[in-house]
Amino acid sequence: MYKVAWIALGLVSMAVATLPVALAEDPVENPHAVDPAEAAELSPEREAELISEVRQITFDGKRAGEGYFSADARQMVFQSERDADNPFYQIYLMDLETADVQRVSPGMGKTTCAWIHPDGEQVLFASTHHDPESVAKQNELLELRREGKQPRYAWDYDPEFELYERSADGELKRLTDAKGYDAEGSYSPDGKQIVFASNRAAYSQPMSPREQQLFEIDKAYMIDLYIMNADGTHIRQLTDEAGYDGGPFFSADGKRICWRRFSEDGATAEVYSMKTDGTDVKRLTSIGAMSWAPYFHPSGDYLIFTTNKHGFGNFELYCVRADGAGQPVRVTYTDGFDGLPVFLPDGKHISWTSNRTAEKQSQIFLGEWNDTEIRKRLGLDNTAPSSVADRDAALAAADQSTPEFSPADVARHVDYLCRPELGGRLTGTDGERRATAYVAAYLESLGYLPAGSDGTYFHSFEFPAGSQLTGENTLTVGDKKLTVETDWQPLSFSNSGATEPAEVVFAGYGMRVPGNEEVEEYDSYVHLDVAGKWVLVLRDLPQEISAERRQQLARYSSPRRKATVARDAGALGIIFAAGPTSKVKNELIRFDRDASQANISIPVISVTNAVAESLFAGNKETLQAAQAKIDDGSMQMGFALPATKVAVTVSIERKTGTGRNVLARLPAGDEINWDAPVVMVGAHIDHLGRGGGSNSLAKDDERDQVHVGADDNASGVGVMLEIAQYIANEKSTGRLAGQRDLIIAAWSGEELGLFGSQAFVQSFQELYPNAPQPDAETDDVSAAHAHAHAHGSSESNEPLTQAISAYLNLDMVGRMSDKLIIQGIGSSPKFAAEVQRRNVPVGLKLQLDKTSTGLPTDASAFVTRGVPILSAFTGAHSDYHTPRDTPDKLDYESAAKIGRLFALITRGLLTSETTPEFQLDEGEKQKDAPRVRLTAYLGTIPDYAAGEVVGAQLSGVAADGPAAKAGVKGGDVIIELAGRKVEDLYDFTYAIEALKIGQETEIVVKRGEETLRLKVTPGSRD
Repeated sequence: MYKVAWIALGLVSMAVATLPVALAEDPVENPHAVDPAEAAELSPEREAELISEVRQITFDGKRAGEGYFSADARQMVFQSERDADNPFYQIYLMDLETADVQRVSPGMGKTTCAWIHPDGEQVLFASTHHDPESVAKQNELLELRREGKQPRYAWDYDPEFELYERSADGELKRLTDAKGYDAEGSYSPDGKQIVFASNRAAYSQPMSPREQQLFEIDKAYMIDLYIMNADGTHIRQLTDEAGYDGGPFFSADGKRICWRRFSEDGATAEVYSMKTDGTDVKRLTSIGAMSWAPYFHPSGDYLIFTTNKHGFGNFELYCVRADGAGQPVRVTYTDGFDGLPVFLPDGKHISWTSNRTAEKQSQIFLGEWNDTEIRKRLGLDNTAPSSVADRDAALAAADQSTPEFSPADVARHVDYLCRPELGGRLTGTDGERRATAYVAAYLESLGYLPAGSDGTYFHSFEFPAGSQLTGENTLTVGDKKLTVETDWQPLSFSNSGATEPAEVVFAGYGMRVPGNEEVEEYDSYVHLDVAGKWVLVLRDLPQEISAERRQQLARYSSPRRKATVARDAGALGIIFAAGPTSKVKNELIRFDRDASQANISIPVISVTNAVAESLFAGNKETLQAAQAKIDDGSMQMGFALPATKVAVTVSIERKTGTGRNVLARLPAGDEINWDAPVVMVGAHIDHLGRGGGSNSLAKDDERDQVHVGADDNASGVGVMLEIAQYIANEKSTGRLAGQRDLIIAAWSGEELGLFGSQAFVQSFQELYPNAPQPDAETDDVSAAHAHAHAHGSSESNEPLTQAISAYLNLDMVGRMSDKLIIQGIGSSPKFAAEVQRRNVPVGLKLQLDKTSTGLPTDASAFVTRGVPILSAFTGAHSDYHTPRDTPDKLDYESAAKIGRLFALITRGLLTSETTPEFQLDEGEKQKDAPRVRLTAYLGTIPDYAAGEVVGAQLSGVAADGPAAKAGVKGGDVIIELAGRKVEDLYDFTYAIEALKIGQETEIVVKRGEETLRLKVTPGSRD
């Protein structure tokens, strides 16, 4: 925390309160000023390389600053001068979901440096309100202001400052009670300790004559750092050096404290860090200027701070590595004051105090932070095997692990991967980097060699990191400008650009469905000229068609499919409207910020029914009448809507992120065997992060929580590491006569769309140029390629059959209720027998599933390249993709057994003289598996581990979903839906496809021996 004071030089409105004493008397030239050309280097473009989407978030009062965020980022505490009767700061709390602001300090006296407890219920700050003279001091400063005699800076390190904790009910608890300045406090991440700054020793202990003289001149000279329990007990002094030590903060893991230390004469300040016991002090900067306000990035890898190295009045933000290596890197390039920076808990946003306002008064700003770029500039990109903390944790786990398959060992890995500081391991975040660093260090300790890029354990890949609307989106209908996100909205796959005003054509439901002997043709574009015009189409499907017809048309009804049809017909752009008869919950199609799909080459927008109706102005019939005519499924010719023209500007910023896989190789012998195909074992390490994005199935009150992903897929990674340890031990003890090498892979990007594993197979030959190459003349390779292509692989995908003998996948293996599902049995003829044989020593109940293609896991990247696959899965559950998927719910005994089974399979593949033949046989049912877009929603969670059950057995139902409201429960077996017999999950999917949103229908379930007929009303997925 820092004192924010007025400097009477007119250069800045906020600065460090403890600038050299000489500044209070006469301006002094900065002896450390740099070349004027460097100081004048101001560039919004360069600043935007690291901080984008900057916006002001406080506006009221004479000034505001020092914003600090709660652990869940829902609240911000800050200080501001807003009361005309009090010239000193008071503490305010902002609800970032509603923008409500409340004062949490008493309103009298001075306050400073607030912090929110990790539980979000208490606020810590320093105050002098208990001082009987506090009001008199307020009035004294107000009078000086009125007379134009305000001192150069109004901060005097009042010895009445004490630390207070305010509870949610408004009660204040005094935590310190010693004469002297006690302030600048912050909680530790676990809420158990408080670090603060104090000069209490100057009032209670003898000082030398020189110290006494310096203290009389500057009360900050004797300020040092202290730490105490959160209730105010057990106070310990951490620093005892000449000069002001202040502004301490804990690192996100709670192991270190950063602060700034002023020189003895107060002329300069530098950034330091230390362990929380005061040892291992590291000086991180040597700039020779006023460098202060350091703050750790949540990763702990680097810090951000403020310095005026470019000139006395120009404070800029800089970053420095946590180990102090290299040179600090400049962040901001705006004249004036930019200081007091903090990272938000997700590490992807930054907030700071700046006087870049129109009034040149300090307020708080917020922006998006480019973590990837600053890592490159600091030399922290993916070249190091791990951070120190993650490496230490991995080595500790290796020391405690045994070669046997231990439930405790699996639990140890899961516990680390699910720690709060890893934030849910979202691809491209610090949590992902820390998790992959842990795995890499663990595999290295087992003797595995780097198998990633450039001799490292990591393989980086780019992925679409979502998109966002800029401030330049406009829609004009006639002469009326409409409001984005209220009247209209671009779709995330829309093309960006501007169009001139153009006519609109109504094309009904906007579908083209080819006909055959069983399906009647449906064409919304018959005799309709749409070239160079906007096409207005209705969402979803005709409302009154039969269930069978809905099923026939459903796969042609997605917005992207309709947009593609309009594009191919020559349309300028496409406009979606729900229509008055639709039952969708939201008239506007949501802009999916997390979408990873590529954009289409025309603008695609969604409008409200009112806007769509306005396009019918001057037409003989209304939108409602036009929709009613075609809701029975009959085809009607489209028509022009000539009265109104539409012009649009769509501006979408598409982001690209960088994730990384872990790749490690264990040679069969002393050296890598490039002649034989490898065996691979993998598991995805990423999950959904905080909030979970559009993939989250969390309840409304859970959505902002961290999705730790214990089962999905910390369990798979933990089991994979057990397999890696077993095989390494078998080799080191001479019990493994391996014929080929083993590669262990921890994939990232799986939750976003298999980006990591897909990037690996695409760059396989680049990574391993000496590996066996595909030979198009070889019969088995040609056959494998043909098989893979027949099941969805692109013809351009080079087969990897000769280079990878088999790929084994572990995805969600921590919650086995009855049987272990092993998918991919149909990718090689002998897999069923091999799996059963290796299970003899283990004795797990198995469900062997021939499904090999189209699996929603990383194995899919390999099977389409002609590689035999086996994938372990213990089934879905009601905690899937929610914050409730936690380590305490895992079955570690079963997970260890699964590890043993797959280790024995791996061992067999490594020692076999032959490799498995790739030959797909997925059975007849798989050929008819539905590939549809479901619009109706029931809230059912299928039980994929149910085994031989006639019907669709459920593992659970979503709370407050339509099925739950109808009385359906987990464990029920659905045998009929909307009059359609349900014998398996495919029948169930087809039946859902035929449902109409909002129309009550019957669902028949078996519950034990009882058959229940219930009424369910489908909801909307959109």
